[in-house]
Order: sequence, then structure tokens, then C-alpha cells
Amino acid sequence: MTRSQPRRARGTVGHANSALNLRLALATFGLVVMTVFAVLAFAANIVWLGVVCVLLAVVAVVDLVVIQRRRAARRREEPGVRHSLFE
Repeated sequence: MTRSQPRRARGTVGHANSALNLRLALATFGLVVMTVFAVLAFAANIVWLGVVCVLLAVVAVVDLVVIQRRRAARRREEPGVRHSLFE
């Protein structure tokens, strides 16, 4: 098992557990969208919706950190290998 995969995961280097680059793109999109929605909700004085959007944006930030750590571990294990969006 490689370090870029979570412990006890079934994925291997040849068959990744998740598409990290795709997860990175989706988490970034979620962060941008939730930030915009939070700003709009607070501007419209809908505080509860703004708080929910901020919480979801924080989840996206945590996901981005986890994804970047796994991508860095994969880069250390496979130097010089370029991965597509879906790998």
C-alpha cells in the first residue's frame, strides 16, 4: 500500500482509490460556489443560510488540504509522472 492512499483502502498505485485531480477540481468549485452563496445570503439578510454555506465552504477547504497532501505523497512516490484529471 502506498502512502498516497488512505490506510486499509483497496486502491493501489495502478488503480487509485480516488481521482485526486478530479476531486481537487470539484472541491475548488464547491469552495467558490459556497463562498459566493454565503456572501449573497448574508447580503440578503438570510443569516441561517449564510452560516450553512460558510460551514460547507469550510468542509471544502478541509477536503482541499487532504487532497493536496495525498497528491504530494503521490508525487514523491512517482516522480516525473503526470496524471490526467481522472487519475
